[in-house]
Amino acid sequence: MIPYLGRTAPGSPKVAELFAGVGGFRVALERSGWDVVWSNQWEPSTKAQHATDCYVAHFGSAGHICEDLHVVMNEAEEGRRRLPDVDLVVGGFPCQDYSVARTLNQALGLQGKKGVLWWEIHRLLTMKRPPCLFLENVDRLLKSPATQRGRDFAVMLATLDNLGYEVEWRVVNAADYGFPQKRRRVFLVGRLAAESHRDPGEVLYRGVLARALPVEPGPTFSASWDSFPLYGGPADITERFGATQGGSPFRSAGYMAQRRVWTLDVTPAYDGPRQTLGDILEPAESVPERFFVSEAQLRIWEYLKGAKREQRTHRESGTPYFYSEGPIPFPDRIDGPARTVLTGEGGASASRFKHLIQTGGGRHRRLTPRELERLNGFDDDWTDTGMPEGRRAFMMGNALVVGLVERVGAELIKELRPAQEPVAIPIEVAETVAS
Repeated sequence: MIPYLGRTAPGSPKVAELFAGVGGFRVALERSGWDVVWSNQWEPSTKAQHATDCYVAHFGSAGHICEDLHVVMNEAEEGRRRLPDVDLVVGGFPCQDYSVARTLNQALGLQGKKGVLWWEIHRLLTMKRPPCLFLENVDRLLKSPATQRGRDFAVMLATLDNLGYEVEWRVVNAADYGFPQKRRRVFLVGRLAAESHRDPGEVLYRGVLARALPVEPGPTFSASWDSFPLYGGPADITERFGATQGGSPFRSAGYMAQRRVWTLDVTPAYDGPRQTLGDILEPAESVPERFFVSEAQLRIWEYLKGAKREQRTHRESGTPYFYSEGPIPFPDRIDGPARTVLTGEGGASASRFKHLIQTGGGRHRRLTPRELERLNGFDDDWTDTGMPEGRRAFMMGNALVVGLVERVGAELIKELRPAQEPVAIPIEVAETVAS
């Protein structure tokens, strides 16, 4: 493991990082001029805290809290714990309750066990009133839950408005901006608002997210977007929003200010270099034998990844039904971006969703932890801090694409301090942001 070297200049604006994982937000933001001074990471379902161990191995333990965030916030509200003042709160808050990997009747949203962690973010914003916030989640958030499409996002926007924030959001596929993975996420950037909202066309086409991740120019007249108000408090929105409409009103880009939403679909505009899965692969001769798949196992992989229409019987009712699913690429192509890395990518067992590539010699193999790290933009062996290989893969399934966040961070720092000279960033980092 190569030791991480922080790149934060003195006097940089300060960040609190929630749900820190293995530190993707921190790496990206420190490269773009921010200083992460406080962080929290806690996984309640396991005694071993592998993510925190990895985080501390790279950044040290100063300012890092490995405790239940609900307990931390209780103590802060009661005056028994001090939280630092910061300029920005960030977090890729747990997405299990929104993830497309879960079936619709499992998508519990803000009422789910981990979805309620949104309210811990809300408590921190209420206490510290940072000028900016930057959150990341799966794009399913915009249409959660299944029974009231868009309700959860509407609650989040309304509560942020109650705290005085205006918000812009974008659904972004990392591959659209040259990264080697098709990873769709929603980015949400908020700032404490002025008394009147900004021109929505200016925000949608030239705001923080549009500058960091450019889109094709579009008409700025009001007919080009949907607009609607958010009436009532969180309880009213929870009861009424999306109850009668078929789909979510939130499109791939949007802006909310003073309880008014403007939203539309945008087209990415990028003509720079593009990485492929093949670009990040290790030489076959360097890959341990345990990652290769035998001919006998290969038939199982091929079946799981193939199209199916099979008659099955419902276990509870005994009713027969046909189960259908389309094909997954077999083997995965390496001349384009990889499919989304999921938390179940590790382990030797055959899987429909794990990547399987064919080497130049004709053999098939799984991806290594190092390759999974590269797909998200981490340094090689970032997670090689004592955790099992399966957990290393799990961490990358939960991680973000560092380069995307770095670009947003570089624009967001300009938004925070527009009248000041930008923080000096080393040449090699500046080139990464520019690319």
